[in-house]
Amino acid sequence: MRIKDKYHLTYCTNIHAGGDWEETFTSLKQHLPKIKKSVSPNKSFGLGLRLGNTASLELDNGQLQGFKDWLSENDCYVFTMNGFPYGNFHGEPVKDQVHVPDWTTHERLEYTLRLFKQLDFLAPEGMECGISTSPVSYKHWFDGESEKQQAFAKGAENMVKVALELYQIEKATGRYMHLDVEPEPDGFLENTQEVLDYYQDYLVPEATKAFEPFQFSAEKTEGLIKRYITVCYDVCHFALAYEAPNLTFEKFKAANIYVGKIQVSAALKIMYDSDREEELWNTLAQFNEPVYLHQVTEMVDGKVKTYNDLPIVLEKRKPFKELRSHFHVPIFLKDYGLLQSTQDQIEKVLDHLEDNFVSNHMEVETYTWDVLPNELKVPITESIARELDWMKSRLK
Repeated sequence: MRIKDKYHLTYCTNIHAGGDWEETFTSLKQHLPKIKKSVSPNKSFGLGLRLGNTASLELDNGQLQGFKDWLSENDCYVFTMNGFPYGNFHGEPVKDQVHVPDWTTHERLEYTLRLFKQLDFLAPEGMECGISTSPVSYKHWFDGESEKQQAFAKGAENMVKVALELYQIEKATGRYMHLDVEPEPDGFLENTQEVLDYYQDYLVPEATKAFEPFQFSAEKTEGLIKRYITVCYDVCHFALAYEAPNLTFEKFKAANIYVGKIQVSAALKIMYDSDREEELWNTLAQFNEPVYLHQVTEMVDGKVKTYNDLPIVLEKRKPFKELRSHFHVPIFLKDYGLLQSTQDQIEKVLDHLEDNFVSNHMEVETYTWDVLPNELKVPITESIARELDWMKSRLK
């Protein structure tokens, strides 16, 4: 939905089951009309569509026009997509496999290019569009720095191929689309500095080679790669990096790096209380589930220390000052009993947006409803509507 004629606000449909196209479309038909009726009854409702590879292939097989017609009939449109999870995202362990295949592979490149063609077809004419994606790869898959550098280089090579395609599309049709790279804990890109380094050390040099046949100046080539390869700023992920939103946005702006999409999300925050230590650990243990990776971070001597999954911290049970866990909890709640959320980081983002433009794509991404502790579960449609209403109230 449009807010203040400035933002497209939506939610990410990775919350719904979607292994193949039939399952994906069934979920959308079940939930989307109800959500739109609740939060945007009189205006078109934008959608943050998640398509796994299987669903995308099947959609390409004669289903695309029918889906576009259904969107039109329900006064909905697609302006952003989540192209991060390639395979199944519900009902079975995902963990680090959410990065498979990574950006070193042809499979990831082929999947992403297909998504862009589908997005171009589905989105309203002339509308800016974007697709969020994996931060190149997963750090713990690589033993040495040499292997990691090779993966960075191959990932940049494939992303620049996407940028070339997006440049050709815009040149031919006027449609502007961007690939939104999403930093997250234990990804190749985790924080602001790593994003800046990736552009400088890999993306810009690779673009210089790839765009050479066009005989552009170095300045124009750098501008083009930063136009088509942007950042997906996930609030939860940057909260886990303990980075203030305004400082990150200012550094990106200084480097002429764009934010293609803001994913509005909240992490779990745990403040140590020696008087209720056992109860605190037991409460946190309720969030230990087998499907998703729940990295935990803490600030130690001015540096962020990352534990690559929640069970590691629960097993050690060492005293701490503050922990943050990669568990996308509902954004409209600040407190979870003894635990809190990083909702304050969302508020800081919104404070910054009052006087500064960052992105016009905003997508609420809470995908953990099925694995929340039972006392926090409410019907999905109601929960999504509550999140969007909370965001609308803050943006207005």
